[in-house]
Amino acid sequence: MSENTIRGKVAAVGVGESTYYKHSQSPDSEFVLALKAILAAIEDAGLKPHDIDGFASYSNDRNDPSRLAAALGLPDLRFANMHWGGGGGGVAAAVANGAAAIAAGYAECVVVFRALAQGQFRRFGEALPDRVVTGDAAYMSPYGVLSPAQKYAMRATRFMHEYGVRNDALRAIAMASYHHAQTNPRAIRRGHPLDAETYDNSRWIVEPVNRLFDCCQENDGAAAIVLVSAERAKDLPQKPAYLVGATQGSDHRCGAPVMNATNFASSSFTTVAKRLYESTGLTAKDIDVVQSYENFTTGVMMALVEHGFCAPDEINEALTLENLTMPGGNLPLNTSGGNLAECYMHGLGLQVEAIRQIRGTSCNQVPGAKLAMNIAGPMVTPVSSLIMGSEEVL
Repeated sequence: MSENTIRGKVAAVGVGESTYYKHSQSPDSEFVLALKAILAAIEDAGLKPHDIDGFASYSNDRNDPSRLAAALGLPDLRFANMHWGGGGGGVAAAVANGAAAIAAGYAECVVVFRALAQGQFRRFGEALPDRVVTGDAAYMSPYGVLSPAQKYAMRATRFMHEYGVRNDALRAIAMASYHHAQTNPRAIRRGHPLDAETYDNSRWIVEPVNRLFDCCQENDGAAAIVLVSAERAKDLPQKPAYLVGATQGSDHRCGAPVMNATNFASSSFTTVAKRLYESTGLTAKDIDVVQSYENFTTGVMMALVEHGFCAPDEINEALTLENLTMPGGNLPLNTSGGNLAECYMHGLGLQVEAIRQIRGTSCNQVPGAKLAMNIAGPMVTPVSSLIMGSEEVL
């Protein structure tokens, strides 16, 4: 275990969410959604808006921290951070960056947030409407490779071919998320259970790996998390969820141009996951519950392998509906419904659920959960992962 660690120094003490909507249906602007989630998180933490002195986000969130500070009446904005990279690869890193600021004394109360209003701007999953394309797109667009689903399916197809993975594992991941959403009152897909026949009969989005239910939703809304020092957390009303470890980055040549990464059939976590375990002294066997970002079920499958939850040749046996669901599964996964069935809040909802699991307040609670892992968006770069835990594990 590394001596230079965030372990036990910072805790999540508040979580908040706006109402979640299907894409383009929010009556509020993206900025208002962000404010609603932040205010809910601060109230949950037992704090006031003027206690906030820092913000952290990722993936080019459009809500400027100085504007947020003015709207909330902050007396002094001491820290503002944005994690680079597209997609949801930076969601765990944003929490880690906010925690690092507190541990270093740059701020005392950092809010990590993400907000989306796709009706106000554009849908996330559509091809970019650029009239002129450069970089990778100039090589792929002429051949019709336009969307994230298409690009990531190329890596996943290679991975599944190399290891003989059946689509049954992808179906199990999708059905697990929908199963958990049915008991979550916040979930967009509550009341819409998914069975094997419906999954198998759904249309292909990118053949042969992504059917309709393998793909995340597109939603409007916002979520927020409040971080403070471990010492301060003891005086607040909620049970703290402590940061145990966090890593970010990517594999060698992960961002090499035009699908030319050395480790092509990868979710980008091979070095990041290794450093996470080395820094904490933990292994996959120690983790009680996993919240793994689903842009597509293929990315979840590959990320679970690269975090050591099963070997590639064990996927067909390990990733089954029985193993992934509560109650009773030995690898409880995405217990709120995740991006697939709760809400696509760019992965921050999965962080909120990890905190609820440590508090013991999840709608699909893992009994005695002490360690929760969050795996951020796979197959982008940079990516990030973190582990949160209860006081007993420190």
